Amino acid sequence: MAKPIPFKTRQAALTLGEHLRTWRKLQNLTAVQVAERAGINRDTLGRLERGETTVGLDVFLNVARALGVLDAAVGALDPYETPLGRARADQALPKRVRP
Repeated sequence: MAKPIPFKTRQAALTLGEHLRTWRKLQNLTAVQVAERAGINRDTLGRLERGETTVGLDVFLNVARALGVLDAAVGALDPYETPLGRARADQALPKRVRP
C-alpha cells in the first residue's frame, strides 16, 4: 500500500499544475498542442494540470520545456541563487586542492 501524500506536497502539485495551465493559456496553446510538443497524450497533460502526483518528473520537465519555462523551473531550485546557498557554499564544499 502506498504511503499517503503529505498535504503540502498535494498543495504544491496543485499549484504547479495551475501554473502550467496558466502558462499554456497565456501562450494561446491548446492542451493537444502542448501534449504533442511534450511527447505525451492530452490525458496525461490534464492529470499534470490537475496536480495529480502520479505524473512522472519527466512529464513535468517535458511540459515545462514545451512551454518555454524549463530553465526557470530548474533555476528556481539552484541553491547558489539563494542567500543560504551562497553563504554555505564556502563552508560545505571542499576547498580546491593545492598543487
